[in-house]
Amino acid sequence: MAAYFLFIRGRYAKACIAGLSLLLLAGCGDGGDKAAKNAGAPPRAEVSVVTLRPQSIAITSELPGRTTASLVAEVRPQVNGIIKERLFKEGSEVKAGDMLYQIDPAAYQAALDSAVAALQKAEAAVPNAEAKLERYRTLIKQNAVSKQDLDDSVAALAQVKADVASNNASVDTARLNLAYTRIEAPISGRIDRSSLTPGALVTASQTTALTTIRTLDPIYVDVTESSTNLLNWRQAVSEGRIKFDGADVSVKLKLENGTTYNHTGKMAFAESNVSQTTGTFALRAEFPNPDRILLPGTYARAVIEQGIAENSFAIPQRAITRNTKGEATGMFITAEGKVEQRTLAVSSNVGNNWLATSGVKDGDRIIVEGAQMVKPGAAVTAVEVTIDNNTGEVKGTKRGSLDTGTRLATRETAPATGGN
Repeated sequence: MAAYFLFIRGRYAKACIAGLSLLLLAGCGDGGDKAAKNAGAPPRAEVSVVTLRPQSIAITSELPGRTTASLVAEVRPQVNGIIKERLFKEGSEVKAGDMLYQIDPAAYQAALDSAVAALQKAEAAVPNAEAKLERYRTLIKQNAVSKQDLDDSVAALAQVKADVASNNASVDTARLNLAYTRIEAPISGRIDRSSLTPGALVTASQTTALTTIRTLDPIYVDVTESSTNLLNWRQAVSEGRIKFDGADVSVKLKLENGTTYNHTGKMAFAESNVSQTTGTFALRAEFPNPDRILLPGTYARAVIEQGIAENSFAIPQRAITRNTKGEATGMFITAEGKVEQRTLAVSSNVGNNWLATSGVKDGDRIIVEGAQMVKPGAAVTAVEVTIDNNTGEVKGTKRGSLDTGTRLATRETAPATGGN
């Protein structure tokens, strides 16, 4: 009997061991399947997004141009002579009427004195001719003189009066030439260096300018705009997409070192014709320049305010790409957290953004970082970020990446793999 019970215990123990072995194998099989399943599922990529909201956007156009003086005068002599003295400091500010050069006036003073003397001589002959004519008019009534004598006296008086007029003109000319020996500033502004020194011989209206004066306050900025952009802007205004108030268009200036000029200018005029070769027309903006920071010829970019686009969407430029047709496209995140690619219509750039006219609605989330790592339809993890409007860069650092997601997935699946 004892042997029988030992036999039964042995068989029962083997059966239990076999059952436990099957349970362990089944458990290991489930864990392996789960680990394999987890290992096969790709981790969600993490992308940076911004949420788009409608807003009133100031529409501007940034155009390259050059500064130019508002007034320019090249100073040249109007009489011949020797420069006796230079009376200005090169590079200084001068006012209209300031004396710049003195040409030796001796010869012109003598010519004036001679003309005055000739005038006095001619004027002295007038009373005698008038008296003679008056006598002949009395005597002709008594037939004491002939008609020819009377006519001669009339002609003589006219001649001496003509001599007076001629000598008056000579005096004016001589006085004017004497005044021209004093070369004065025709306009106010900053004067350049002198091309000649005292002692040099100059001639009237010579080709070489003695110096140049430029008015720097105000100063102009000349830019060019395409006729296509002008038509688009006028169409947007007529359709009400852009609101434009008045003719006083304000202009800001970006200098060549990247800074913004601290004075706001205004649009002075636009040319009324379009160049047939380039398809552009010229614009001129006027800026105050009290500190003389801007000098003629400086490269600058004029930012011209064109109007206000109400209830519009500004999409970061970094979020926009172009397809093979040249159309603007963007990657959006749906409510289910999946990627959706859309074709957008953009009209113009506003700073570091594009102004979207269609394809966007309130609350849409567009990918600004990581779009190159995902495809339409893929499930992603969206991280809300903000964009610096001045630089167009993403503010802050993303909290994850594809590599980080992969490492997290590996750590989750590792225990199951180890259990197997």
